[in-house]
Amino acid sequence: MDKQYDLVVVGSGVTSAVASRCREAGWSVAVVDRQPFGGTCALRGCVPKKILVGAAEAVNAARDMAGRGVPGRDLKLDWPELMAFKQSLIGRTTEHTEQTWTQMGIELFHGVARFVGPATLAVGDDRLTGRRVLIAAGAMPVPLTFPGAERVNTSDRFLDLARMPARVLFIGGGYISFEFAHVAARAGAQVTILHRGRRPLEAFDPDLVEQLVRRSRELGIRVELETEVRGIDTSAGGLVVRGARRGGEVTFETDLAIHGAGRVPELDALDLETAGVKREKRGVVVNEFLQSVSNPAVYAGGDAAANGPQLTPKSDEDVRVLTANLLHGNTRRVNYEAIASAVFTIPPLASVGLGEEAARAAGLKFRVNHQDTSGWFHTRRVGETASGCKVLIEEGTDRILGAHVLGPHAEEVINVLALAIRFRIPARDLKEVLFAYPTSGSDVRFML
Repeated sequence: MDKQYDLVVVGSGVTSAVASRCREAGWSVAVVDRQPFGGTCALRGCVPKKILVGAAEAVNAARDMAGRGVPGRDLKLDWPELMAFKQSLIGRTTEHTEQTWTQMGIELFHGVARFVGPATLAVGDDRLTGRRVLIAAGAMPVPLTFPGAERVNTSDRFLDLARMPARVLFIGGGYISFEFAHVAARAGAQVTILHRGRRPLEAFDPDLVEQLVRRSRELGIRVELETEVRGIDTSAGGLVVRGARRGGEVTFETDLAIHGAGRVPELDALDLETAGVKREKRGVVVNEFLQSVSNPAVYAGGDAAANGPQLTPKSDEDVRVLTANLLHGNTRRVNYEAIASAVFTIPPLASVGLGEEAARAAGLKFRVNHQDTSGWFHTRRVGETASGCKVLIEEGTDRILGAHVLGPHAEEVINVLALAIRFRIPARDLKEVLFAYPTSGSDVRFML
C-alpha cells in the first residue's frame, strides 16, 4: 500500500523524538523500526546498563568499606534478582512508546526499511513516501570476521543473562567492555578483557586510563593488551579464544565471550544508494544542518550521521537541530562543543573537551593541572583507592580547554566542567563558586 507523509522516521531511539515534535506541529508522521520500539539507549544500552552499574556500585561501596564500619567484604550481586529489577524498570518501554505515539496519531511500522526512491521506503508490502525522511537508525556491533565469530554474544545478551557465568571474556577494550567487566566482577565472575591496541579506552586521557586499568587489575579483572583475537573454538569446558600477541599465540578459556569491539551505524539494509544518499564508514554524510549532502529530502541524526561522537547527548542536540530545521527550514546548526562522556566503571572515568595531544596539535598554549587525587577526602571516605584529575587551562585567557576526571562521582563532577567549557567560564571565575561542602563538586576548585 502506498502512503504519503510529511515525515518518515527510520529508527525509534533518542533521535526519533523529532517525530513527536513534528506531529505536535501538525505534520503527518510515520516511524519504522525493525527492533522493538524504544531504541538502543532505553532498551539495550545506557539505561539498563546504568541499572546494573548502580547495583554493582552498591556492592562495591559495601566491600570498600569493609573494616571501616560496614561488614560487607563478602557481599556480591544476586544476578537473577537484579535482572528482575532491571526488567521491572524497562519492561514496558516498548509498550509505552507505541501507545504514546499511536495516541498522538503517529503511524508505526514494524520491519526492515529500504529505499526504493529518493524519499520512498519499502517496509514489507507498504511504500512510505515522505516530504522529508529522517534516518535515525542507531548503531550495531561492528561485524567480526575471525573464525568462530558466531560464538560471540553481543552486549544485548549480557544485559539479559539469566545467570552470570563463572568466566566472562570481553573482546575489545572500549567503554562497553570495561563497564560490563566491572559489573561482572562484582557478580563474582572471573573476567578477562582482550584489546588489540597498546592502550584501551583510547578516547580518554591516557594517564587516567592507566590508573583505571591498574585498579581493574587489582579487582581481579585480566586486562590483556596488544592481543588480537584470531578465532574461537568450543571445548568440553566452554570456549577457547585464540589470540596473537607480539608474534606469539595465546589462548584463553571462558564460558561466555562478549562483543565489545565497537559499533557502526546500522545502515546497510536501507539501500542508501537507491536514494542517492552519500555515506561513509561513520554514517550518512550530512551538512551543518544535519541534511544529507546529496539528497535534500533526507536528514540524519544520532549514530546514523557521520558527524560528532556516538553519545546520547549528541543525539539530544540533534533532536533540537533537526526539529528546528524540519519545521522552519535550515536555520539551526549543530554545536557539539563540550559534550561530556563517561565510562561507568567503578570508579567512573569522565572527560570533556580537548585532551593534551589534541590541544597541542591545535597549537594552543596551556598549562596542565594533573593530580593523583587518591589521597583526597572524598576518595578515602568511601574506601576507594584510585582517583585523579587532569585539567587543561589556556594561557592568557584562563579558558578551560579540557577536563578529565577519575574517581567517585566523576560522572557528575564532569558536568560542572562541561558547563564552564561550553559557556566560556574562566577557571578563575569557577574557583569563586560557593559549592556545597563537603561534596565532590566542591573539589572542582582544587582541580583548576
